[in-house]
Amino acid sequence: MKTTLIVSTLALALLAGCQQVNTTQGGTVGANRKQNMSTLLPSEQVDQMAAAAYADTINQARQKNALLPANHPTTVRVKNIAARLIPQTTVFRPEAANWKWEVNVEQNKQLNAYCMAGGKIMFYTGIIEQLQLTDDEIAQIMGHEISHALREHSRERMSEEYNKQMGMQGISIAASILSGGKYADLTNTALGVGSQAYDVALALPNSRTHESEADVMGLELAARAGYNPQAAVTLWQKMAAASKGAPPEFLSTHPSNQSRIAELQAKIPMVQPLYEAAKKTQPPASTKKKKG
Repeated sequence: MKTTLIVSTLALALLAGCQQVNTTQGGTVGANRKQNMSTLLPSEQVDQMAAAAYADTINQARQKNALLPANHPTTVRVKNIAARLIPQTTVFRPEAANWKWEVNVEQNKQLNAYCMAGGKIMFYTGIIEQLQLTDDEIAQIMGHEISHALREHSRERMSEEYNKQMGMQGISIAASILSGGKYADLTNTALGVGSQAYDVALALPNSRTHESEADVMGLELAARAGYNPQAAVTLWQKMAAASKGAPPEFLSTHPSNQSRIAELQAKIPMVQPLYEAAKKTQPPASTKKKKG
């Protein structure tokens, strides 16, 4: 009876702090997975945290003279692509039209780009220059990163971590109560093993789910903006060539490049009509890397 009461109380505490939501509409690609979000971590709070972190990043880049000016050709290029992609976000999330979007480019050799919660976009010159990206390929990366923000993947990961910590603390408390404080070392060891198992069995697959969602949603965003869906394949072929020696998919937070390409190829026929329709109203994208 005592055991049942403790377990029930802990379960109710976990459920009270979590709710299932869908942060976006499905779009053509069907992004309809239910997400577990902590009620203790509202979207507004995450957006504020992201805005503060982004402002700090911008200031640090300026101090290093690494932030490209607004009139730099690469900045202009990236912002022009963003100007076509951002209006398409309302297909998945209408309120995204009211986000305070920002787009910047940092002089940095890393192969990286991101979009923080609330629409804070950063591209590194390294990914553009080293992979010699076309506009279509930049649009695929940007669409992918924007999709992370639309789906609130950072909030979802934070919610998962909150629930993980609450669960581990609950197990520790329950074990302590039931054993009268005995076997504390064994309990702590078990919790450590349990945490590692959680990371491999739950956290990493969930991250791969996030990446797959961002891939297919980004594919649709780019297609709706008039960027060739086939560029998603050439992009990840380039990434595969640049990421030799990456960890196996099982222990990676990202899908393998082969899995990624296969999934994108399967989704391209779904968004191809969107691209064909958008081409009639959008200017053609550049197919060559621009200097500068």
